[in-house]
Amino acid sequence: MSGDPTEHAQDPPMSDVSRETKAPEVSRETSFSVRTAADLAAYDPEFDEDQTPLAAAAQRSVFVRQGIQRQPAPRPEATRVFVVANQKGGVGKTTSTVNIAAALCELGQRVLVVDLDPQGNASTALNIEHRQGTLGTYEVLVDGMALVDVIQSCPDNEGLDVVPATIDLAGAEIELVSVVAREGRLKKAIQAHPLVGSAESIGDERYDYVLIDCPPSLGLLTLNALVAGAEMMIPIQAEYYALEGLGQLLATVDMVRAHLNPDLAVSTIVLTMYDARTRLAAGVAQEVREHFGDQVLKTAIPRSVRVSEAPSYGQTVMTYDPASPGALSYLEAAREIATRGRLS
Repeated sequence: MSGDPTEHAQDPPMSDVSRETKAPEVSRETSFSVRTAADLAAYDPEFDEDQTPLAAAAQRSVFVRQGIQRQPAPRPEATRVFVVANQKGGVGKTTSTVNIAAALCELGQRVLVVDLDPQGNASTALNIEHRQGTLGTYEVLVDGMALVDVIQSCPDNEGLDVVPATIDLAGAEIELVSVVAREGRLKKAIQAHPLVGSAESIGDERYDYVLIDCPPSLGLLTLNALVAGAEMMIPIQAEYYALEGLGQLLATVDMVRAHLNPDLAVSTIVLTMYDARTRLAAGVAQEVREHFGDQVLKTAIPRSVRVSEAPSYGQTVMTYDPASPGALSYLEAAREIATRGRLS
């Protein structure tokens, strides 16, 4: 090793994020010239240069998030109803539902989350009471109760309301079999809500988005969601097995479109648990983008411990660790959804 005192004269500027502190990639293909949270933050000139690289990277991430918050997204002219579904479990369906809902609220939107999974994981992540006997989606579907009578407000996100799911919902599949027009009960309930509709008829108090979190199956509960929604969001894990069974899901969508809900469109595909270090993730992402085109969000959600930890504290990653790459990615994904409108 040389002892030349001029050897380090050309040290890189502090604005360069060190290899050790660089955040995981947000996406391999975006419309931006940068791809990571740290890269995005490096464009902010206000950070303090007299600190460690790790602290600098963290501060840059905070600057980025604050910049995003200062730019609210345009509100849609009428309520957009999304069905978040994938019959394969463990692909980030509920995680994407609650985090995109929270991110949309941070972008100035009013959101209603309908938890249609008997496990109630979305209710847990949003810190909503859902013990057995709590009024929720079971009472709406089976007893015909109005949504306004079962809604709870999320304590951590202003503008975010939730219809909780309890274990009682597990029996709804059987109880609905003999009910007339059983596939349309959720749609009827959502359309009857006084805050669901157009800006012209309701005004600023309207819900901008309704996100329906489905169970990992293609039963009557998911069918109710597919009939109720106008748009479908499919989270796809960036692994090979995640692609298996996707054909069955799309066949079900075609059946629903042909017989029950002609307005249903697969408008949004979100890649989750993306690990840019693996060729497999890149290959799956490329295959999904080639097949679905512009329906795939340009922002992929990285594999993140923070995203996984948040529900155990009754929070989304947006409040648990707002400057983390996972939170920044969900903010960008929510902005994409809000700005590009419906894609059929």
